Amino acid sequence: VQLVESGGGLVQAGDSLRLSCTASGGIFSSYTMGWFRQAPGKEREFAACVIRSSGSTVYGNSVKGRFTISRDIAKRTVYLQMNSLEPEDTAVYYCAGRVGYSTTREDDYTYWGQGTQVTVSS
Repeated sequence: VQLVESGGGLVQAGDSLRLSCTASGGIFSSYTMGWFRQAPGKEREFAACVIRSSGSTVYGNSVKGRFTISRDIAKRTVYLQMNSLEPEDTAVYYCAGRVGYSTTREDDYTYWGQGTQVTVSS
């Protein structure tokens, strides 16, 4: 399974941005898909995931209420809609997948994208 992210860029505080992650290989609907992020000098942090089968979502506290994860199974793509962006959201955002149910632990994810940079200026 290969994951390819897109949609990162430079925005101003308060702006919105949508990230995309397209998967090739495997049975997309059987994967729980997640987004993680890593800011400079910090550990990678869970942002959100969408659970296999049910499509239910889980969010990290730092993004809850501002970010929305969704998926299009036919397009084999998971999205992260990011609203009300803050400079603290500046990070490399990674898409991840696993054959299993919801987890916020990065070690539980098997497949990873290369990451896409999001920079939010104040």
